[in-house]
Amino acid sequence: MHKLARRVRFSINPFLPEDSLGFNSFASKPAGEGLAIFFELTVELAGEVNFATGFVVNVTDIDKAVRELVVPIFTKQVRRDFRAGKHIGLLALAELLQSAGRKLSNQFGAANLSSLSLKLNPFRQIKIDSEDLKMLYFSEKFEFAATHKLWNEDFSDERNFEVFGKCANPTGHGHNYIVEVTIKKPTKQNRLCIGDFEKVVDEELIKAVDHKNLNVDIDEFSKSNPTVENIAAFAWNRLVGKFADALHCITVWETDRTYCSYYG
Repeated sequence: MHKLARRVRFSINPFLPEDSLGFNSFASKPAGEGLAIFFELTVELAGEVNFATGFVVNVTDIDKAVRELVVPIFTKQVRRDFRAGKHIGLLALAELLQSAGRKLSNQFGAANLSSLSLKLNPFRQIKIDSEDLKMLYFSEKFEFAATHKLWNEDFSDERNFEVFGKCANPTGHGHNYIVEVTIKKPTKQNRLCIGDFEKVVDEELIKAVDHKNLNVDIDEFSKSNPTVENIAAFAWNRLVGKFADALHCITVWETDRTYCSYYG
């Protein structure tokens, strides 16, 4: 089975009677006018590859379904609530995703809708899984800078350099790490306070690792290498049980090509 994901971008101006459809789907379509609200909806489908086409689903069919069935749902609520001066919170967004999921669930033949994700800004997103539309996943990215050295005292020097390469530099080296924290909560539960969530991550994790020598300053890495895998597990252990909602996943990026996710 394959999982195919397609990001569909669209913009809505809450005060205009309608938006220009536009011609650049890479930016957004509808295009929005002036200061519009930008959305990026990721549709993930699970299914087998069609031998004749090589597709799970033709992505143009995904685009078409979202723009015909989902964009009007978002447009209606955004315009109604903005004009009424009503806040659109996570609960309302979760309900929008659930409505979108119901609209899209039977649109792609043998392929099944796996998940829907809505990007709220470049560092924050919410997601629902088709297997449990009543659960909402909220993710936010944070950054920290740290140095580390990968070394095993039981290896010879030659073996350490063979296994760890440049990461075995005797004086260490640095990374600008990105850590994404994902919690899960029932969609009907009380709203999430973003400020409280960020404060917990900052105080319990970021302050512990930012601008630190991980091998020297973090006790947990005195006997284990601060690899991206171990940092993800360390972050999990620092944060699990600290939120009102359940911790779901920690993902740590060492570079834009290397990352690891840990689920406890």
